[in-house]
Amino acid sequence: MIVNMAQRGRSKKIVPKAAYHHGDLPRALVEAAQQLIESRGYARLTLRETAQAAGVSVAAPYRHFADREALLAAVLVDGFRELASRTDSARRAASDAMTGLVAVGLAYVAFAADHPSIYRLMFGPECDKSAHPELMAAGHEALAVLMDAVAACKAAGLIGNADVQQVALAGWSLSHGLASLHADGILAAAMPGDLDATARALMRILVEGVRPRPASRKSAIRRHRKG
Repeated sequence: MIVNMAQRGRSKKIVPKAAYHHGDLPRALVEAAQQLIESRGYARLTLRETAQAAGVSVAAPYRHFADREALLAAVLVDGFRELASRTDSARRAASDAMTGLVAVGLAYVAFAADHPSIYRLMFGPECDKSAHPELMAAGHEALAVLMDAVAACKAAGLIGNADVQQVALAGWSLSHGLASLHADGILAAAMPGDLDATARALMRILVEGVRPRPASRKSAIRRHRKG
């Protein structure tokens, strides 16, 4: 948090923008990096320019981040946590389990649309995610929301005998594919249209594909004859 303070007395001195309370500098640097990434991508992001954007000395980031990748990992932790929060909130607000599953997919796509550069970084090779346990945990937390949504559908009898993990993978693949096509500008060029409407249409296809099907008349007759 950036804090402006004034000393009491005859001559008031304003503490410059670069002054932070102890413990706030990492957050300020992460937020500065997020803004830089959102405005012009992550390829040229450096600790030096992040420090300058945050209003601190160029040496200050090294007190908390060993290198550029450590800063990127912190940015991605925030990204995955926000994704988890948004998808989980959407699921909890839904009226039933299947609507909740659809809501997770829609919130996933909406997150990517709101933060395209961060989203690309989250699923790109720029940062070695396996080297950062907190980042891996945040990613698993986001995935767990989808798994819980599918498990709730399974418990409610809405996906029949379908495997929870496979349905979750299908939903993730659909949402991630659409989100990536949009974030990269490919979707608008190839199939322009409303992103939310497109996401809803695709989610309906997924939902219909996993709903249990009633036994056909012929199957019922065959079972009756065998009995």
